[in-house]
Parts: sequence; structure tokens; C-alpha cells
Amino acid sequence: MKLNFFKYQGTGNDFILIDSRKKRIKIEKEHLKKLCDRHFGIGSDGIIFIQNDYKSDFYMQYYNSDGKESTMCGNGGRCAVFFAMELLQKKKIYFGAIDGYHFGMIKNNHNNFVSISLLDIQKNKIEINSENVFLNTGSPHHILFVKNISKINVFQEGRKIRFQNPYLKQGVNVNFVEVLNKTTLKVRTYERGVENETLSCGTGVVASVIAAYKTNKIHYAAKILVNTMGGKLWVSFEEKKNEYKNIYLTGSVKFIFKGYIEI
Repeated sequence: MKLNFFKYQGTGNDFILIDSRKKRIKIEKEHLKKLCDRHFGIGSDGIIFIQNDYKSDFYMQYYNSDGKESTMCGNGGRCAVFFAMELLQKKKIYFGAIDGYHFGMIKNNHNNFVSISLLDIQKNKIEINSENVFLNTGSPHHILFVKNISKINVFQEGRKIRFQNPYLKQGVNVNFVEVLNKTTLKVRTYERGVENETLSCGTGVVASVIAAYKTNKIHYAAKILVNTMGGKLWVSFEEKKNEYKNIYLTGSVKFIFKGYIEI
């Protein structure tokens, strides 16, 4: 089968995007893994299928590079929005994902800054432990606050936590977070499904900001800057009595190339 694809990256988190609105494309797990392989395939952190959805502009079906369908991907969502804007010729997008519905928009045309909304987070669902914070921002995240983040072996330390109790069944994404000042963080993430450190993780960045704010490590600001290995991301949110609402993730998206591959 000849498969047409497009490749995008959002702050170094790269994705294969496939337009399957006209014809539903089903690819076996092993073929998905091979497409993501950086030596024998196209190479990416994941694959996104753009599908028709009767409630929204499109549905984003996301697979990690291990070939398994996964939970919400923030940077993948931003790339999907940018791609869909080209397909649909729209400036604002409403799209569905495995966790629910999201808005997406261009925040800065010159820099291709794309912003997407994430679902509200209930305060009572945030677990604050003595050594870590756990919360779900569409994907599950384990947050560790560290110093000298550049010296952390993210692959080794993240892998230990990703496979330990209580995460054995579904696994978890592991975020190492350094507070640079009261409105700026630096985050490095070990992503389950990729099973390695990625250059950035959108839902992990949002989880890190909410965790840092919840534990009084940062102040409230209109936008919190997060430095990742792949570039800068910004997180905004509103605090209500029992939840965090109007959560937005913003950063650059770039088209890399398009082509086709026989599978």
C-alpha cells in the first residue's frame, strides 16, 4: 500500500501526520512501529491520523512510536491543528481526541506559534506526595522537582519510575523539573510509548506547571515559560475554587517534509 504522509515537529517533538478523512486507513502495530523507526522508517515520536468527526473539525487518533494507540499528546495536538488549518483553510479549529474536545489556533503567524486548549484539571485529582506530584493532563504524569537538571540521566532515572509500582499496568510519563525563577521552569521528560527522553512533551509541560503552582514553587502569571530540550513553550491557565480551567499550551510548530512510503 502506498501511504502519503506529512511530517511536522513541535519544539522537537516530531510526528507523522496522515490525512484519513476520505478513506479510513488501518495499519498494523508492527508497521506503525516501523514507520516511526529512525533507521528503517520515516522516523518520529508518534503517528497522528486526521479523521472525520461529526462533532468537530476533525478527530486526532494518536499512536506512540511503539505502535500502540495512546492518550492525549499536547505537541501532537498542536501539530495536528497546524496541519488541519492547511487542509481546512480555517484559522480556528475545534477537534476531538481520546480525552475529549479541544480548541486550537494560531497565536503568531510569523513564528507559526500554535496554541491548543487542554481539559480542566480537578484539584482533588492532583496527588501531592513527599517526593513527587502526580496528575493527569490528558496523559498521566509523574513530576519530580530537581536541581542541576542538565546532569540528570533522564533515560535511566525515568525508565526506573515508568515501570515501577503503582504504574506497572499502564505506565507513566516522568518529568524532571527545575524551577529557574517564579515564572520560568525547565523540563525534561521520559515518555512512555517512546521509551526514551523526547525533546519536549506538551502534556508533561502543562503538568509540570500546574504541579509547580500547586506546590507554591512558582507564582501565578498570565503565561509561564517552560524551557525544553527542543525549545520554549508557554502555559496559561485560570484557577477556580476546585479546578484549573482555560488551560492553554503554546509554542512553535514547523512543517518538515512530505512524501510517500510503501508499506
